[in-house]
Amino acid sequence: MSEEYVLLIREPNWDPTSMTEEQWEAGMAGHRAFQDAVVAAGEKILASNALQPVSAATKITPQDGGAPLFTDGPFGETREVVTGFYSFTAATPEQAKQLAALVPTDGWTELYPVLVLDRVN
Repeated sequence: MSEEYVLLIREPNWDPTSMTEEQWEAGMAGHRAFQDAVVAAGEKILASNALQPVSAATKITPQDGGAPLFTDGPFGETREVVTGFYSFTAATPEQAKQLAALVPTDGWTELYPVLVLDRVN
């Protein structure tokens, strides 16, 4: 039975508005190769998207006994930015790692198995 994984894509300097059309197409070709590999393995992409730069983000910090604090990006302390994600299935953890390694990035990716809440005691 296949399990679900979430892959976070982290880029050190993500600004899609500064990319040339050639850079964009090269990146998309790499993502299509990952997506094709998932399908060829008999698995599924459940969700995916790129995220806007950190300048468009909002940090929400809970406050004890009060309204949450909202801070617009960019955030001075931010060193690691999630720039996109995939949710996909894989038959084994090893297969998930092999597929995840195909995702193009100038930074790195992080692979997480999804915790199935109805299985938690």
